[in-house]
Amino acid sequence: MSAPLELYCWKGEWGLPSVDSDCLTVLAYAKFAGAPLKVHKIANPWRSPTGSLPALKTSEDGSLSQPHKIIIHLRKQKYNADYDLSAKEGADTLAFISLLEEKLLPALIYAFWVDSKNYVEVTRRWYAENIPFPLNFYLPTRMHSNALDRLRLVRGDSGLEPGDEAEKELYRDAYECMTLLSQRLGTQKFFFGDFPSSLDAYVFGQLAPLLKVKLPNCKLQQHLKSLDNLCHYCSNILDLYFQNEASDGPARKAPTPRDDGSDFDNEPHKRRNQFLSVLVALGAMVGYAFLTGIVSIQRSNPHNALHGRRAPQLAGDEVDDEDGE
Repeated sequence: MSAPLELYCWKGEWGLPSVDSDCLTVLAYAKFAGAPLKVHKIANPWRSPTGSLPALKTSEDGSLSQPHKIIIHLRKQKYNADYDLSAKEGADTLAFISLLEEKLLPALIYAFWVDSKNYVEVTRRWYAENIPFPLNFYLPTRMHSNALDRLRLVRGDSGLEPGDEAEKELYRDAYECMTLLSQRLGTQKFFFGDFPSSLDAYVFGQLAPLLKVKLPNCKLQQHLKSLDNLCHYCSNILDLYFQNEASDGPARKAPTPRDDGSDFDNEPHKRRNQFLSVLVALGAMVGYAFLTGIVSIQRSNPHNALHGRRAPQLAGDEVDDEDGE
């Protein structure tokens, strides 16, 4: 028997098994396909084998970090949620996934990462409270920058100021996409009948956070909640497949430290860990200074140390070299 597959993903909140859309997509697909994964729910992407989340650790292909690559690997391992789909249904799956990435994903990135009120009060706040110190001062900002770059890449446009015409265009496309998904789903349990497929994993991964996270600016949420069948669809998946892991604590509350193996927020150890973190940071800075030559230690010749009259000449030579540079 080969070693079990290990999945590293963002931990959950707001009644979700994970707060991240990509992680939700992979988790849902694994559930649908019956893949026996050992799941590590963490709040520090640097603890994953790829330095990003989600990440799948395998014995054959190393570590994979993108949802579609992870799903392809699971299919190679005979965990295929699309096995019973017809050729037409397979083509429809690809078309709808492309529609999601083109129409819905940009609006979701905007709502969570660009809209200033949502970003400051919800997105950044959650990551800053849950990522361990001192990374919580750095990673949320980097993630924000990566999200903006991803949105610019999808749109092919550098104009992303909140409240401008771009917001209206993004939300209009997202409204049309969600309405089309609602019409395609109809009264069915899943998009292709009674059994979920990869399309269900992608749709659930993008709609579930929008449904569950409490956003101050909630235009997209309002439209989604007006589509009753999509809301019931997301809730049904949570109840069927994530009933025992869909809630890691109420929203707006700092989660318990043991969820990600960190005790940075545990009061008896907080001061100690902050002190140790500062020492580690200082050690890293000093090490970097030595490695890059910013700081160096010169050894004096014992003979010169005994006959100190040569020292001024050596010092003068060094100063001349520096001046020459």
